[in-house]
Amino acid sequence: MIEIRFHGRGGQGAVTSAELLAVSAIEHGKYAQAFPSFGPERRGAPVVAFCRISDAPIRLRANIYEPDVVIVLDPSVLTIAHVEQGLKPDGILICNTKYDGQHIRDLLKISQKTATVDATHIAMEILKLPITNTTMLGALIRATGLLEKNALEGPLRKRFGKIADKNIKAYETAYEKTTILE
Repeated sequence: MIEIRFHGRGGQGAVTSAELLAVSAIEHGKYAQAFPSFGPERRGAPVVAFCRISDAPIRLRANIYEPDVVIVLDPSVLTIAHVEQGLKPDGILICNTKYDGQHIRDLLKISQKTATVDATHIAMEILKLPITNTTMLGALIRATGLLEKNALEGPLRKRFGKIADKNIKAYETAYEKTTILE
């Protein structure tokens, strides 16, 4: 089982990212669950969401404390949340940042595999909004190989309707521009 924790801010799509990833995994023959963890948050407040993907049924219904993958949708949460907390020694940190992987490793004092992409820039360029959910899914698939590159196209089309093409373009652009520091 792969356990993924998403860190973002309300309104950026962390919960939507987890849901889209779970739906894509299910559509490709895997078992998955996605769920948020938040109280009375509002737009802009820190948000955490979770996703589990497995080849077998998932019976666990708890938050993820030792993730295989951590995804940071908003770089500002790096200074207010301990996003690296519990990340497995062989885990992967995927971060929306304009900095390189070594900078993020040094900032968080980690040695795990680190993938970076300037998802905000991509989102602003393509979507004209700083919503990084689809861009960060592209980075996730690139860094993990968890699903095939085109696995999210159907769920993205269903979720975003008329604006699906832009979201798919943002996803694909992030996939191509993600850099990985082993």
